[in-house]
Amino acid sequence: MRHVKHLICLHCGRQQQALPSTCTCAACAGILEVVYDYDRVAEKVNREYFRDLREYSLWRYLPLLPVEPHTPRTPLRVGFTPIYEAPALAGILGLDTLLIKDEGQNPTGSLKDRAAAVGMAKAMEAGENAVACASTGNAASALAGNAAALGRRACIFVPQRAPRGKIAQLLVFGATVVSVQGSYLEAIELSRQAIKEYGWYNHNAAINPYLVEGKKTVSLEICEQLDWQVPDWVVFAVGDGCTIAGAWKGFVDAYSIGLIDRLPKMLGVQAAGSCPISNAFHSGEALLPMEERTLADSIAVGAPLNPDKALRAVRDSGGTMATVSDEEILQAMSLLGRKAGVFGEPAGVAGLAGLRQALDQGRIGRQERVLLCVTGNGLKDVYSAGQAVGEPLSVKPNLRDLAAALPKELLG
Repeated sequence: MRHVKHLICLHCGRQQQALPSTCTCAACAGILEVVYDYDRVAEKVNREYFRDLREYSLWRYLPLLPVEPHTPRTPLRVGFTPIYEAPALAGILGLDTLLIKDEGQNPTGSLKDRAAAVGMAKAMEAGENAVACASTGNAASALAGNAAALGRRACIFVPQRAPRGKIAQLLVFGATVVSVQGSYLEAIELSRQAIKEYGWYNHNAAINPYLVEGKKTVSLEICEQLDWQVPDWVVFAVGDGCTIAGAWKGFVDAYSIGLIDRLPKMLGVQAAGSCPISNAFHSGEALLPMEERTLADSIAVGAPLNPDKALRAVRDSGGTMATVSDEEILQAMSLLGRKAGVFGEPAGVAGLAGLRQALDQGRIGRQERVLLCVTGNGLKDVYSAGQAVGEPLSVKPNLRDLAAALPKELLG
């Protein structure tokens, strides 16, 4: 990987060789980040590079990924998800332009497939046959599905509150699923102990620096799909902080090699019942853990392991953070479906609730161009969807009862 310089510790600044199995700093156990030789990458990658490329997945960005060219990769098609214009929803919000990136179209239904694709490639380079992670749901599904596609075993640790639909996904993919009778942090800790004890490959996104590199491809894709004209704002829900950090890194990579000529501002959105990163952003003080009390399970992280990258991303972009209630999230779930035809899970639509709040408070201008990333498919949590939209009409099998029940706008 001549285009990769090294890994650098964000805490002590020590540089380390970018080995496939390296996860944390050897000196202080701090979080690592992949550093690229942008000059070398720019020699090969420019806007013209992509024009005739027929690889319609995240692997079209291989020159900006820490993966060897001939490493076995997941056969699942990860990435190249659609961007939709949403004029009806933009009108309700009072925005001139709203774009929606639907990451629920990935193989296991979330943006986390991007992280799993790169993470599994690194596991293959390390020669590992078993991988493990702790997750509130989506990262687990992504790992289990991509591991199955590559013929590798996966052991997944989930907190006991994980939705049944996501557990079913894991079991269908053949993963060994451990439901931990405790919090997400306790599931993470048990996974750490087991990984050390049994020698599994560590696929925890808040620890393994390579998974963020997979997540950043969403931004490289946004830049290319919008003909290298980035939006003014890009909106992401935030849990552990890895996704918004990865998205920001993608924009920085694209800017650093000359693919784009400016950077967007980032809006990070947390649920009120699990918002330690947002609290730290607005207070300017050290992060304080909190209990996890939100139906948006994919961002229910009360003690995030990787908040520094998220805070840096939002601050460096000149962006901001918002905190929204579960009620606002459910309203956004219904609104996104009715006005844009996109079905997002609670965490996936939290960004819309935060965008609405930022517009109402004047933190985002009505004339600014905004892209909302919906990070997960609503079919992952149909119980919450039912809470958002209620029950269907129930009628007897005759037209008279039907006419009495139908809304007036359907009767002509």
